[in-house]
Amino acid sequence: MNHHSSSHAKGFPFGIRSIVATTAAALAFSVLALPGAAMAAEKTLRIGMTAADIPRTLGQPDQGFEGNRFTGIPMYDGLTAWDLSKSNGPSLLVAGLATEWKVDDKDKTKWTFKLRPGVKFHDGSAFNADAVVWNVNKVLDKTAKQFDPSQVGVTASRMPTLRSAKKIDDLTVELVTSEPDSFLPYNLTNLFMASPAQWDKKLAAVPASVTDAAERSKQAWVAFAADASGTGPFKMTRFVPRERLELAKNASYWDPKRVPKIDKVVMVPMPEANARTAALLSGQVDWIEAPAPDAIAQIKSRGFEVYANAQPHMWPWQLSFAPNSPWLDKRVREAANLCVNRSGLKTLLGGYMAEAKGIVEAGNPWWGNPKFDIKYDPNAARKLMTEAGYSAAKPVKVKVQVSASGSGQMQPLPMNEYVQQNLKECFFDVDFDVVEWNTLFTNWRIGAKDPSAHGANAINVSFAAMDPFFAMVRFVSTKTQPPVSNNWGYFGNAEFDKLIENARTSFDEKGRDAALAKLHARIVEESPFVLIAHDVGPRAISKKVKGVVQPQSWFIDIATMSMD
Repeated sequence: MNHHSSSHAKGFPFGIRSIVATTAAALAFSVLALPGAAMAAEKTLRIGMTAADIPRTLGQPDQGFEGNRFTGIPMYDGLTAWDLSKSNGPSLLVAGLATEWKVDDKDKTKWTFKLRPGVKFHDGSAFNADAVVWNVNKVLDKTAKQFDPSQVGVTASRMPTLRSAKKIDDLTVELVTSEPDSFLPYNLTNLFMASPAQWDKKLAAVPASVTDAAERSKQAWVAFAADASGTGPFKMTRFVPRERLELAKNASYWDPKRVPKIDKVVMVPMPEANARTAALLSGQVDWIEAPAPDAIAQIKSRGFEVYANAQPHMWPWQLSFAPNSPWLDKRVREAANLCVNRSGLKTLLGGYMAEAKGIVEAGNPWWGNPKFDIKYDPNAARKLMTEAGYSAAKPVKVKVQVSASGSGQMQPLPMNEYVQQNLKECFFDVDFDVVEWNTLFTNWRIGAKDPSAHGANAINVSFAAMDPFFAMVRFVSTKTQPPVSNNWGYFGNAEFDKLIENARTSFDEKGRDAALAKLHARIVEESPFVLIAHDVGPRAISKKVKGVVQPQSWFIDIATMSMD
């Protein structure tokens, strides 16, 4: 495996990494030691995450959607939420801190949200319309005292049309978008409500000698992150950066069905698959994300449960359309899609993936029956590459920025090595630039033309495909090119913008699905991605953890689980 960053492991099979992994696991074990008496006295769930650091705790997590999964949804709520209560159907949008919402009949840029009465933040202060306006302004209003530039990137790019919030009364807010946008209720699942009262308390504690308003705000947010206050089913009790996050149950949570039965949750960053597996097998943790595929049989034989389910997820290479990119030639894009042996990759992963033929799968209402059929056909791929002027003697050089771990990244190094070997058979000379997951995630919004791309003309960031903006719009709209959102490769044209507008301005579900189906078909046909795999979210969990529901979602609800 060719690496731009030579400091990273050289793409060995899982087992060969185990010496390094065992050392990493040993370090993790020392972090996880908990007194036996304390363990016996309270029900404690210990989770090994794939992230290299604790996702940010201040209300808007980083570390991709693993942040939402572990420091967002447990500690906070949004106005809207995902139904994570069942495994036998798609996870649908449900009410969160808003009980209902409606777009204005005359002006489709205005929405009214009715708020849930009687909800309290962890610090005891009331959740109300003022709190909603405050949380919108923390990422949208540069003049607000609580404005935090560090939270903007992971939030505004996920709700790019939201412009303002206005209090109508204590339990009613009006949200205004820049254009009619039927996707807004989906987008708002990413805006978590932090306590203004708790933040004000932290601001008051900033020394008077700090006079710069922006610096005072920054220090208040740092203090808030270490002593956070949301409305979620769990509240923070201890936070050690890069080491551990401890949460305790919120016994007075507003939803009786989600008042936790588990007393305490401990989350530990473990980016290396073998380290996570070793920690699970030795009893240091009760739950790990993305276990090493070649250890699944051993994990099961030791009595652990391995959960997996189809989920709206895409593991692709996203391609650059910047000047001089080799991917500007559609034949090259199609050839790459035809040269990946997805069934072989599935075998490598122990069966824990689904083969991608689009961003969504056939049968999804957004499928749309594209004319280009993504399959394994290396002969057709080589023919296209020959037509494009390439050969074994004259391969096309491509460089892909990838991570060594991360939320939804599955097993990124061995998977990318496998694709690299596939593409070599079709006259591709693939080089990798391996960066830390959070860096990759940040670079994703900065774009292919930025020095942070290190000359890469493709990027491997997995993404959720559960709402229309996340699944498609942000990658193909000319309005979402860097730094607005995640159109990293600068793809887009008037045809795609019109398809997006048609979908965005359809406020009835059937009309919106039909418009999105046309958009999806055109995306597959134009191939701005090499579409490779859908994740099934494998996680291994001790059988003493009961009530585990693995939904068809990127997320999972810890609040409804219990422990023996």
